[in-house]
This record gives sequence, C-alpha cells and structure tokens, in this order.
Amino acid sequence: MTFLNSLVILATLIVLGCATDATVKTAIDGQQPAHHHSEAKTGVCADPQALPSNLCAETISATFDSKGRLWITWVNNEHLYVQSSVDQGLSFGSPLLVNSGAEKIEAKGEYRPKIKLDTKGAIYLTWTLKLEGPHKGHIRFSRSTDGGQHFSTPVTVNDDKDSLGHRFDSMAIGKNGEIFIAWLDARDVDAAKKSGVTFKGSSLYYAWSDDGGKHFYPNKRIAAHTCECCRLDTAIAPDNTPVITWRHVFDGGIRDHALIKFVDWDTPGDTHRVGSDNWKIDACPHHGPGLSISASGIYHEVWFSNSPTRQGLFYAYSTDAGQHFSLQFNFGKVGASHPHVLALGSRVNVVWQEFDGTDNIIKLIKSADDGKNWSQPEVISQTDKAGDQPFLISDGQAIYLSWKTQQQDYQLKLIDQK
Repeated sequence: MTFLNSLVILATLIVLGCATDATVKTAIDGQQPAHHHSEAKTGVCADPQALPSNLCAETISATFDSKGRLWITWVNNEHLYVQSSVDQGLSFGSPLLVNSGAEKIEAKGEYRPKIKLDTKGAIYLTWTLKLEGPHKGHIRFSRSTDGGQHFSTPVTVNDDKDSLGHRFDSMAIGKNGEIFIAWLDARDVDAAKKSGVTFKGSSLYYAWSDDGGKHFYPNKRIAAHTCECCRLDTAIAPDNTPVITWRHVFDGGIRDHALIKFVDWDTPGDTHRVGSDNWKIDACPHHGPGLSISASGIYHEVWFSNSPTRQGLFYAYSTDAGQHFSLQFNFGKVGASHPHVLALGSRVNVVWQEFDGTDNIIKLIKSADDGKNWSQPEVISQTDKAGDQPFLISDGQAIYLSWKTQQQDYQLKLIDQK
C-alpha cells in the first residue's frame, strides 16, 4: 500500500469520527485496506435540478422479490428512491419517491439504505437520518403495500430520540412477514459518560414488528461493547428466528466477530465468537462481516482482519447454528476488503474488492460443497472509477453480483446458476 493511500484512510477515519491515536499509527503503517473517495460529480449528476437518476447514486442496495423482479434503492438530493426491473437490470421503471420531505440520508460505504420484500410483495426500507456530529443519526423506516406506488410516512425506529449515534442498521424479513431491524446504538455510551464510567465501544439494539411494520415492539439490547463503525449482517435461520453477526469488543480490546441466534423473536440467544484473530486495536476498522444461511441450516461467514498473525479476508462455516465454526480459510490477502457471501443450496459464492493502484477490482470464489472446497479467485469486474462495495443477491435460481461504480450504470451480473 502506498503512503498516499494510508493518508486517504486516515482522513476518512477522522471524518467518520472513528480515529484514535492507534488509528493514526495503523494507517501510517499501511496496515489497513484502501478506501476510495467519492469522485467530483459531472454532467447531469452535478445539476441539482436534474431528474433523479440512479446513475448519480454512490450506493445502490438491491434484492429480488418472490416473483423474480429486481428491486433497488438509492439516494439522490436528500430523497430515497425505489426502482424495479423485470429484465435483470437491463432496464428500470420510473423512480418511486419514498420520503416526500427531504432529509439527510447516509448513503456511502458501510452506511447505506436497505431494501427487503416479504412473500406478499410488501416493500420495506430502512436508512440512517444523519444528524449534526460524527455518526449521529436515527434509524428510519418506511413501507409500501401497493408495489411502491405509495410509501408510508417515515418513522424513527430507535425509541431513544436523543441526538446520539443510532446507525449501521441491518434488516431481515421472517417467513411470516416479521420485520427485524438491528443497529449500533450509543445510548449506553452516553449514559456511562454521564455517570463517569468508561464504556468500550458501542451497543447493539434491535426492534421488530409482527404486523407488517405498522408498529414495532420496544427497543431491546442484544449486546454491549460492539465496534462503533462496522456494518452488521443479519439472516433468518430455517426455524424462522433472526441471526445477527457483528464486530465485537472482547476483553483486552480484541475486536473480532461475534454471532447470536435468537431463541425467539423476543429473546436473543448466547453470544458465540466467530474466528479467533485476536486483533487488538483501539479503533474501529470500518469493515463489518457478511453472513448467509443455507436452507439446510449451514451458516457461512466472511470477514476482514489485520491482526499480527492473520491478515486479509477469511471464511468459516458452522453446522451447529453458530456454536462452533470450521477452521478459517484465508482467501483474500492484505489490500482486499469488504467481502460478501451468499449460499444457495450447497453452492456458496464470495465476492470482495481490491485496488491494484489503478483499478477497483471485484474478485469471486465459488464452492459447490457447502464451503469445504473453493475455486481459485477470478476477476469478474473492474473499473478505474471509484466503486461501491460488491454484494451478492439471488432470485432463488441464480446468484448475481450487485455493484455500482460512480456516475456509471448499475451492474447486475450473473455469476452462478444451476
């Protein structure tokens, strides 16, 4: 990694409010993967009066509905939009406005709006409303029950309405239409500070709804002492309970990953450690894990680490609901970042991002036997433009790469099918 890239990382962490003295040393030592700044907007994207276009979005989140229609969500000029495609992203319908009143929406890097649909076609959206101050925000929610023609007035899901950090939300939809939303929450940090007590990291809170998002049960804490600035990932287990994974602050300042499978929708289960990298760092790496659960109940997890003994990207699987994980497979070296995993039957795909000094590169590995053996990495896309993080989505029959490069068309690329 070049010294210039290290400075870019440091500047990014300072802006995000995640930098400490240890971060400064880590960045200058060149131990963190590259982060790429937004490019200056040009053409139609520089015109605030232009019609909204996903071409100008920095991030796009995507999913398929139960009928195979592709849905995407993105932000343009403080408004959230939804579009759909019936031809795997070759063309899209008109943008559908979600929030009629403009609000500052976080939509970059590991911050991004989320979109999910239930089996009846209801559309659910979450995003972070940005407040003044680093990482201060509220978790917002809206829904549509008529195919996106109308969206409900956005509501704030976090019941602590103080101007604190409520951010990095993750959403999953249960088999009966239950809505599970989790996020990183600073209310415990604030309470500890007022009491003169030291509180490491942040906390993980959630809310859920069993009436299609009309109402949410009161917020509950899942875990204390989480990393402050790393994305979460959630999935639904075969027994229709939520599973969540995150970067945790373990004893001694170790920032490795943890996972909880819920006993039921009201009851978080025991915390299990994922991997044993023993990365001690007094800062948030801004790299969260990825999780996918197959129909047979195998948990597949990917993550980034930069401990003295383990650097790069790692994969492991669990056959006992996350209580134990397999030996870690190191598939991406230093400089690789933001892995994402998706399992479809016994097929498992993993994508991630690399930067070779000129291009943003997306790489892929595949397994046909539930993660026991893997193909050699292959390049599936690249650009010299600034790029968003890569994600995998499925229509139930095939696996696709979902990726956005700035001021260029959204990419949906078929990478694995039966």
